[in-house]
Amino acid sequence: MTWAVWVNLCFASFAISLSPGPGAVSSMASGLRFGFGRGYWNAVGLAIGYAAQYVISVIGVGAILATSPIAFEIVKWTGVAYLLYLGYKQYRSPVAIIKIDETQPLLLSPLQLITQGILVNLTNPKGAVFLIAVTPQFLNLHAPHIPQYIIICATLVAADMIIMAGYTGLASRIMKFMRQPHRAAALNKIFGVLFITAAVFMGLMSPDTTPH
Repeated sequence: MTWAVWVNLCFASFAISLSPGPGAVSSMASGLRFGFGRGYWNAVGLAIGYAAQYVISVIGVGAILATSPIAFEIVKWTGVAYLLYLGYKQYRSPVAIIKIDETQPLLLSPLQLITQGILVNLTNPKGAVFLIAVTPQFLNLHAPHIPQYIIICATLVAADMIIMAGYTGLASRIMKFMRQPHRAAALNKIFGVLFITAAVFMGLMSPDTTPH
């Protein structure tokens, strides 16, 4: 993997993790209830669940690759189109005020928080579909696959842990900000543009995936 491709991967990884979703809500809920020190165990669980989802996705990508390079190329460009669609959908989505479930126990152990984080990601089927769409954008078919899978997984998980740390540590401020409709609408547009930009860069800077 070249530095240019990896930098593009980093940009996409942070854009993916920044976009509000189940993981972000779970992180903010843990930060609000337990503070950063204890609440971050939830982010550790999210990272484990994210890595497990990636392994599942790699199996799917491997099956596609085993079918034919043409099928892989189709999936790759379908992935770019999917990201463009997600960006457009996020940009146009109505304002949805994030709510925190108040029925959770007041105190959870680190193990319980880790388990909670794992389940949040593993029970989100859109995550695996998303990773199957993203992985081909950074995979060079003419280089060993396993090292590339490891780099992609490590980058995605590291970016996610950094962003979830921010959501956990700044939970009260972020929630106050995102509960204001005009700001939530602005964030939808920002995240939509981030997704679209990531898709464009993926299409322009993807590694060589064409058969020789």
